[in-house]
Amino acid sequence: MTPSSREHERASAADGGRGTASDREPEDPSNDDGGRRAASSGGRGWFGVRRPWTAGGLAVPALLGTVLLAYFVVPVAAFLFRSRRVDVVAGLADPAVRDAIATSLLTAPVSTAVATVFGVPLAYVLSRASFRGKRLVEALVLLPLVVPPIVGGVMLLTVLGRYTPIGAAAAAVGLPLTGSVAGVVLAQTFVAAPFLVVTARAGFDEVDPRLEEASRTMGYGRLRTIRLVSLPLARNAIAAGIVLTFVRGIGEFGATMMVAYTPRTMPTRIRVAFIARGIDAIVPIALALLAIAVIVVVAVQLLVGTPRRG
Repeated sequence: MTPSSREHERASAADGGRGTASDREPEDPSNDDGGRRAASSGGRGWFGVRRPWTAGGLAVPALLGTVLLAYFVVPVAAFLFRSRRVDVVAGLADPAVRDAIATSLLTAPVSTAVATVFGVPLAYVLSRASFRGKRLVEALVLLPLVVPPIVGGVMLLTVLGRYTPIGAAAAAVGLPLTGSVAGVVLAQTFVAAPFLVVTARAGFDEVDPRLEEASRTMGYGRLRTIRLVSLPLARNAIAAGIVLTFVRGIGEFGATMMVAYTPRTMPTRIRVAFIARGIDAIVPIALALLAIAVIVVVAVQLLVGTPRRG
């Protein structure tokens, strides 16, 4: 056997019977590392070139989503266009408007603070504890979100109204719970606090319990572990919940109208001005509320950001 024959046999044995390159089936690019990177890159093809979004079957969802987006944008654009013919500065200089803005900017932070002090601990308990009646507690937390706000105001009146034991006792000591700033805070808290509880609980759910267990094994107590581990890791969700609670409270109308029609808040002032003088009369204060909403949206984006695909 010649040397060239022996080399040919060794090459055939090393090939392991797989055949020549022309005999083998072409490999699937998605099975190699480059293919896996392309599959996990969220729409990127070979060499990092992004494929058209229509190639991923997103044309129909995008079209349907665009319809809803237009439904959001068109009324805002039409409202801003109408506001051009209104003297906004003069409208905001109206003492009644300024009082309404001041009342809302006073009561909304207070109700948000109340919701935070009591809502964050409740969110942590719902996230970590298992107990009898937990489902009922979760349903009660969601109840103010599903009932109409005006119905929530009626519920509050049955407990805090002027002629109820609690309402009468509070009025006797000079702290009426209806038709007062306290009534506005109570109404805003009832409607807005669930946003904080739900959002904060979602943040605590994302915290790995093993991190808390590691802290406990190092000698830290439960409360210190919450302060040093759980709260920092869930801070983005809690901050987002605080912002959402604030904006929900400052825009609350139904429950506030029932519990405390006066002093006027921004939403109740909008209602009064609209009935008395029409839509142009509410443009200045509505623009003020819109500005607050825009600030809140930007704050949420900065605090939470846009989720990225892994």
